Amino acid sequence: MDIKYNLTLFFLIFMNNSYSQNKLPFSKIPEAPKEISSSTITARMIQGVGFRYYWATEGLTTKDLSYRPSKDAQSSYETLGHIYGLARTINNTGSSTPNVRPLKTMPESFEDLRKETLIELEMASEKFLSANSNDVENMKIIFQRESGQSSFPIWNLINGPISDAIYHTGQVISFRRTSGNPVSKGVNVFLGLKN
Repeated sequence: MDIKYNLTLFFLIFMNNSYSQNKLPFSKIPEAPKEISSSTITARMIQGVGFRYYWATEGLTTKDLSYRPSKDAQSSYETLGHIYGLARTINNTGSSTPNVRPLKTMPESFEDLRKETLIELEMASEKFLSANSNDVENMKIIFQRESGQSSFPIWNLINGPISDAIYHTGQVISFRRTSGNPVSKGVNVFLGLKN
């Protein structure tokens, strides 16, 4: 087995053990990296997604999760399922791992869905922080469907899954406001913390 696989496996086991005690990542944005590079900028964008997602989903109720703006629109819970798929794609891109579509499994409870989404984003952030610019240039978004495999350059990660995750997290914030449960006061996305 290669070292990246072993490190990823160790990190996943460590993170799962850490989060079993209800401490989830991204209640605040981690300290900024010391250098600016393609890998640290990408990691910071992922951390921004994680922070926004953390606070968009903190304290959601059953009423919030079932809210949908129209009968044909996705509910907040269904939107969170989509964000989970995006988080997995973002994480898999950090190791050029194929994304099997359609997704075969998804966490069943809201709490597990939230936790697993945040863990996927944190693992992705760590992969990019530990990568160098050459690693990032060679990363691919790979989709594996029954009809075959398709591959896209790293650029598509920014305008695709990362931007889409931010977009849909904003929808969840809007939906919860409409259902009467706005995001906690004091969440500052510019500073990446909650006052």
